[in-house]
Amino acid sequence: MKASTLRIGHRYRPARLAAGYDAIVIGSGMGGLTTAALLSKLDWKVCVLEQHYTAGGYTHSYERNGYEWDVGVHYIGDVGTRTRTRRMFDFLTDGKLEWAPMDEEYDRFYVGDKIFNARAGKQEFRDNLVHQFPDEGKAIDAYMEMLSQVSGALSTFGMGRALKPWQRSLAAPYLKWKTPDFMFRKTYDVLSELTDNQDLIAVICGQWGDMGLPPKQSAFMVHAMIARHYLYGGFYPVGGSWKIADYIIPKIQKAGGEVFTYARVKGILIADGKVSGVEMEDGHQIDCACVVSSAGVENTFNRLLAGSVVASHGYAAAMNNVRPSIGHLGVYIGLQGTAEELGLPKTNFWIYPTNDYDGALERFLRDKDAPFPVVYISFPSAKDPDYLNRHPGTATIEIVAPAPYEWFEKWGGTTWGKRGDGYDDFKEGLTDRLMEQLYDKLPQLRGRVDYCELSTPLSTEWFSAYGRGELYGLDHTPERLQQEWLTPRTRIPGLWLTGQDVLTCGVTGAMMAGMLTTMAMVGVRKMTPVMKEIYG
Repeated sequence: MKASTLRIGHRYRPARLAAGYDAIVIGSGMGGLTTAALLSKLDWKVCVLEQHYTAGGYTHSYERNGYEWDVGVHYIGDVGTRTRTRRMFDFLTDGKLEWAPMDEEYDRFYVGDKIFNARAGKQEFRDNLVHQFPDEGKAIDAYMEMLSQVSGALSTFGMGRALKPWQRSLAAPYLKWKTPDFMFRKTYDVLSELTDNQDLIAVICGQWGDMGLPPKQSAFMVHAMIARHYLYGGFYPVGGSWKIADYIIPKIQKAGGEVFTYARVKGILIADGKVSGVEMEDGHQIDCACVVSSAGVENTFNRLLAGSVVASHGYAAAMNNVRPSIGHLGVYIGLQGTAEELGLPKTNFWIYPTNDYDGALERFLRDKDAPFPVVYISFPSAKDPDYLNRHPGTATIEIVAPAPYEWFEKWGGTTWGKRGDGYDDFKEGLTDRLMEQLYDKLPQLRGRVDYCELSTPLSTEWFSAYGRGELYGLDHTPERLQQEWLTPRTRIPGLWLTGQDVLTCGVTGAMMAGMLTTMAMVGVRKMTPVMKEIYG
């Protein structure tokens, strides 16, 4: 399989643009592609502009030296049966995307010198927690009840995001009534009222890396969303995460639209107080009265719009109330030998030095030589039953750990692959430390690694155009989630937002944001037939 087969979308050239697009979408992440596909279903001709060489945002895959890795889709939940999430994926991909289940023990938590796990199935998850903490049954049941309450509240939260301001004002009493008080409290504060067992709290919060904030900083709503998402286990897209975009793009093309790569947008054009199109990096202008930004709030208001426009609409002040999430390191490992031969599991490893997640992160941010506060290890070739058909006799592993952009800032503005010996030496030290985490858990792999490379927040900035290498857009604090301006509809006529900053992080959060953005753009009446087709 050649690397070019992973380059999804068509390379941008001004001559390849069609005339009269109904909407321009900036960014081909899950939010952008979902919005474009849903609009296309309504016969809109949509132009999606992606600055990277391949479409898909964090759902894209890449190849190097005969190996293939995903960059963001390490596992997806809630797709084992005909859930709302699965039905939306099926609609977007015309039912072509298949899902392979991970092991029943889909997450394993190494907390200090103790080992815990999460098991697939709501009852199994609960019973397993009680088995691990036999004196905490009451607290565990109270926690499970909270997760049940969050389901309806999440739908209410999303609905509120799609409403017009005057509609949201009218609906405010109802929205408040449907929202439990604990939704916008900090995760640790909520859980510490259920139990004082710090190991139990640590296990319940063992997936905090999926949103980038530890429990004393994160909003319980997002914690609960992630916990619920994986209650029935983890799944992996058969054929690799790049298949997601590969299956969605034909829907956009069918209506006359296209997804262009190498298409860097320089700015969003404003004329007479409303959107008039975009200007490309090459100076070419694409006229269109409707622009949807899936590039993230930071990019939209701090790079793509003129400062005077941002300030006059109140966004300069609003941006002071949110902050980018932390950056990350990614180790991409290739091995000769199959996952089965090497003993690689279909279980994710989460490795923590202590059950005090916030304290460990604080120490790490002060001292980069302190233990990593969390190390996540994923085994994509073991999860994907089709992997060996594409790359026979090989296996892959990915390691992810947090790292602040500030550590790498002095190399900012340099070219990927040409940042100098100092940068390479720093990367090598970080790589060695993370590889030791792998060898500690799977010692049989020492000496078996054929290829290894490390990405940093600068890599994320280079390939994904996130200015500080952030993985999850805006930090998911309680304050961020209560920002009423973070909705699909902006104060600038013709400009819309989609993606994880509109709703919540992750592939599913961005996908649902795409649905909300489309509904806000076209209205409930026009979306109703589409929603009936999706959900029956």
